[in-house]
Amino acid sequence: MTLTRSMARFTAGLAGAALLSAAFSAQARELSVSTVLSEAFPWGQAAEKWAELVEERSGGELTLRVYPNSQLVSGDQTREFSAMRSGLIDAAVGSTINWSPQVPELNLFSLPFFIPDEAAVDAVTGGDAGTLVFEAIESRGVIPLAWGENGFRQVSNSRGPISQPDDLDGLKIRVVGSPLFQDTFSALGADPTQMSWTDAQPALTTGAVDGQENPLSVFDVARIDQVGQEHLTLWNYMNDPLIFAVNQQVWQSLSEEQQAMLRETAEEAGAWEIAMTREQESERLAAIQERGVTVTELTDEQYQAFVDATQSVYEKWAPRIGEEVVNAAQAAIDAR
Repeated sequence: MTLTRSMARFTAGLAGAALLSAAFSAQARELSVSTVLSEAFPWGQAAEKWAELVEERSGGELTLRVYPNSQLVSGDQTREFSAMRSGLIDAAVGSTINWSPQVPELNLFSLPFFIPDEAAVDAVTGGDAGTLVFEAIESRGVIPLAWGENGFRQVSNSRGPISQPDDLDGLKIRVVGSPLFQDTFSALGADPTQMSWTDAQPALTTGAVDGQENPLSVFDVARIDQVGQEHLTLWNYMNDPLIFAVNQQVWQSLSEEQQAMLRETAEEAGAWEIAMTREQESERLAAIQERGVTVTELTDEQYQAFVDATQSVYEKWAPRIGEEVVNAAQAAIDAR
């Protein structure tokens, strides 16, 4: 009799443990997070940091699974926002450039030579213009949570130094799938060629394109100097903020506590990544120069020549972005 009761208690205990495990499994939830670059880059590290913080704060109740290299959109980074909006992707740490075809206001950051330095970036993202941009994203079915940073984009090529607009004449430059980039490089006399990052490195290797533009972190980690890019010009012609965001339906399905935690952790991961990216810039530049890359830094006069050469692009795109957003950004830049 005693043995029977003991077995009964043991069996009941197992059943209880199984129920607890099932209850925990039912409560635990995994969200997919898309990024274009892997954790070898600051961009990917931002997503991994977010995932780490979420798992830690939620006790495993909510987890983020990061899918780098645009896996969830078959390598086509310009489809990321649409995929998130439709629910194919739960969340993303994405580029303003890649999302700009669906959210025109995001072209603000791609206006050539409009945002000159890091203080200007912070003034724009942290001010009224940043609020207007986030409202534009939310109106399209995606909830923006925080800013990150891919950095200022610099131009490189295999032909020679670029220090004036004429130096770009006829150069085939790989650009992302944004009409604004096409217009900018066309105004400078180049031959812009749109292709995904997946296709860009083979094209640089074979000489199908002469050059590309990317932040120093990408040039450094991807070793773009190894595919013939021996000349790099630091011209800060645009900044590429990152945005942590979640699909609207996913967001609404979360509790208020989970929403607050997801936003808080995104803000922490974004601030961490921005600080890291900026701190590493000088080290990356030194490493690039040590590998034999010729680096050109523009004088104020040379910089202004590029500003003047792309003025028509600004005039064409400012109305498309929205005068309210552009004016708010300009006011923030002037007041920085």
